[in-house]
Amino acid sequence: MSMESVQNVDVRNLNAWFGHTHALRNINLGVDRNTVTAIIGPSGCGKSTFIRCLNRLHEEIPGAAASGKVVIEGVNIYGPAVDPVSIRRKVGMVFQKPNPFPSMSIFDNVAAGLKLAGVRRKSLLVEVVEKSLQYAALWEEVKDKLNAPGTSLSGGQQQRLCIARALAVEPGVLLMDEPTSALDPISTAKVEELMTELRKRVTIIIVTHNMQQAARISDQTAFFLMGELIEYGETSQVFTAPRESRTESYITGRFG
Repeated sequence: MSMESVQNVDVRNLNAWFGHTHALRNINLGVDRNTVTAIIGPSGCGKSTFIRCLNRLHEEIPGAAASGKVVIEGVNIYGPAVDPVSIRRKVGMVFQKPNPFPSMSIFDNVAAGLKLAGVRRKSLLVEVVEKSLQYAALWEEVKDKLNAPGTSLSGGQQQRLCIARALAVEPGVLLMDEPTSALDPISTAKVEELMTELRKRVTIIIVTHNMQQAARISDQTAFFLMGELIEYGETSQVFTAPRESRTESYITGRFG
C-alpha cells in the first residue's frame, strides 16, 4: 500500500510565528487516515497554533505567519495557488467553546456550509442535515425541533451541533481544539464516544489538556513543548514507555 493511500496529513518543517515570536519550530509528523491523534502539552506550547496551521486559520491573526509544507489529501495547503477557504471545507474545525451561529435554527446551522458552497436543493439539504445530525449523535434529540435556535440547546448538544455542522460538508479531516473542556462529564463522554465512531469517516486531530482523554480515545499522541514536537508515537507507547524524559515528566505530572 502506498504512503498516499494511508496518510491523510503530512506535515514537513512547519514553522509558525506571531510577529517576532517563533511559536512552532520545524514540526514534522504524519497522520494516518481514519485515526484519532491527540496533541498534548502544557499551556502555551503551540498545540492550538499547530492545528490552526492545518486549516490556515493561524494566518488570520494579524502579524501571524507560517512556513513549511502541509499535505492534506494530496494537496499542499500552503501551495501558491491554494485558496484557504477551499481548504477549510476539506478540514473541519470544532472549537473549545460551542459556537452555533446565534441567529440561525438548528437546521440552518448544519446547512450553512452547504449553502455557502452553492447547494440550494431543499431535498438535498434536508438529507444532508439529517445524516450529519445522525453522525453527530444528535438527531434523536432535535428531529422534532429543527427550527428552534441552535443556541436553545444545552452546551453538550451545541458542541455536537457544531460537529454536525463541520461534518455536513464532508471534510476528510476534523480538527478539535479542546472540544470537551467547557462540557460536563456526561456530555464529555458523549463527545468522546462520538469521536471513536467518527474515525470511520474522518481523520481526527484533537488538542486536549486531559491526559486521560488522550489515553482513552487516541491512536497516536504528539507531545509538544515550547513550540517543539518532543515525541510522537502510538498512544500506548507514549503513555507507558515514553522515549523522552521530558514526555515522561509531563505525563507523570512533574510539570505542566
